[in-house]
Amino acid sequence: MTTVSAYHSRSISLQEQALYDHWLGCANRETPEALIQRFRSLFIEGVAYPDREIVQILDDILASREIEQYFRYILNRCCHILINRWQGRPQFQACIPTLIDSFQGSSPESQRVGLSRSRQTRKLREMVAQFTETEHYLTLRRLARVIDESSGGAGAANRPLGTLIRRYPYLYEHCLVNEDSTQEHQQVVRRIQAEAQQKLEIDLSQYVTYRVRRARLNQQGPAAATALSRLRPLDNPTLLSDTELVASLKQFSSKVKGGHSYRDAAQSFLKQHQSVLYGDFKAELYDYITATVDPSYGNRKFNIALADRLKNTYPDSDEQQLNDFLMVRTCSQLFNFLVVDSPRDPQHFLFLDLINNLGPTLTTGLLMKLVLICRKVKPYLERRFSILFSHYEAATRDSVCWLVNVLENLNIALSLNFGTLDVSHLLAI
Repeated sequence: MTTVSAYHSRSISLQEQALYDHWLGCANRETPEALIQRFRSLFIEGVAYPDREIVQILDDILASREIEQYFRYILNRCCHILINRWQGRPQFQACIPTLIDSFQGSSPESQRVGLSRSRQTRKLREMVAQFTETEHYLTLRRLARVIDESSGGAGAANRPLGTLIRRYPYLYEHCLVNEDSTQEHQQVVRRIQAEAQQKLEIDLSQYVTYRVRRARLNQQGPAAATALSRLRPLDNPTLLSDTELVASLKQFSSKVKGGHSYRDAAQSFLKQHQSVLYGDFKAELYDYITATVDPSYGNRKFNIALADRLKNTYPDSDEQQLNDFLMVRTCSQLFNFLVVDSPRDPQHFLFLDLINNLGPTLTTGLLMKLVLICRKVKPYLERRFSILFSHYEAATRDSVCWLVNVLENLNIALSLNFGTLDVSHLLAI
C-alpha cells in the first residue's frame, strides 16, 4: 500500500481534526494577513503562537511514530484550508503566493527558540524542510505562479521554465492537482483553467485584429496616417515572434485558404475508416501521419520506426473490427512514442529529433492530427507535455527554447481547434 493510500485509509486522529477545525475557524473570522502571520508563527517559526492549546496539539502530532510519513499531508491540508477560502475571492487571491512564499525562509525571530519547546521546534522544522521537497509543495509553488499576475511574461531568458506555467492552461489539471487534492481544489483548478483559457483566446483575438487593422491602414498609404497614429498598439501575447505567430495561426486554423485544415483532414480520415478491421486501420493511420512528414526526413528513420510501432500495437486485435477502445489506446500509445513515455522514464529523443528536423510548428501539427481523429486522448496528450514541463521545470528558459516554442504552438493549436478562437480574418492578409 502506498503512503498516500495508507494515509487516506487511516482514521484522522482527534488532534488532526482539532488542528483542521482551528484553521477553519480562524479562516472564517480573520483577515488573510493575520492568517499568514498565524501560519508562520505555528508552522514556520514554531514560536510565539498565541493559542497554547493548538501548540500542544501540534506537539502531540509531531510526537507520533508515523509522523514522517504523514506530516506532509497534514501540512498540505492546512495550506489548502486557507487557499480554498481565498480562491473564490478575487481580492484575496494575491495572498496565496504570499502564504506559499512563507516556506522560503524564516525570520530572525524564528531563531529564538524557547527552552521548553526546543526539541519540538527542531522536529517541526525538520518536517517542514521535508515538506518543501515533496510533490505537494511543488504543486503549491506552481499554483502560486499561476495566480501571480506578474509571472509568465517574456521576462529574462535565464529564469526557470517553471515560471511560465501560467501561460499554459492545458497543463493546469496535470501540474496543479496531485493524488491528495480534494474535490474542492480540483474544481478551483478547473475554474482557474477556464478563466486562463478565455483570457488567452481574447488576447490572441485582439492582437490578430490589431495586426489586421494595421496592415490594412498601411496599405492605404498617407491617407490613413491619422487613423494609423490613433491605433492603440498591442503587444504580442505569445513568446513567439510575430512571424512565427502568424505562421502558427495559419497552420492550425480551422479555415485554410486554398487548402485543407487539420480538422478537414481528420474528418475525412474518420469518414473513410468508420468500419474497418483494426489491422487495416493501422496501415491507413500510418499513411495519415506520414503524409505531412518531409520524405527527406521520414525515409531516413522515422517512417520505419512508426511502422514498427504500429505493427506491434495490439497485434492480436488486427482481425477485429475497429472500436473506440482500440482507437483510444492506439493514439495514446503513439503519444508515448512521439513525445514521452512516463515520469519514470522521461526519455524523449524522438520528440527532439522531430523538432530539430520538422520544426516546432509541424511537430505540433503531427500531434494535433491524432487528437483530431480521437478527441478523447486530448487529456493524454496534455499529460505528456506536463511530464516534459516537470522534467525541465528548473531549467532556464533559454536552455529549453525548443520546448517553450512547442508549448506556445500547442496553446494556439488547442485554442483554434477546441476553443472559441477564430482567426479566419487573418487569412485574408
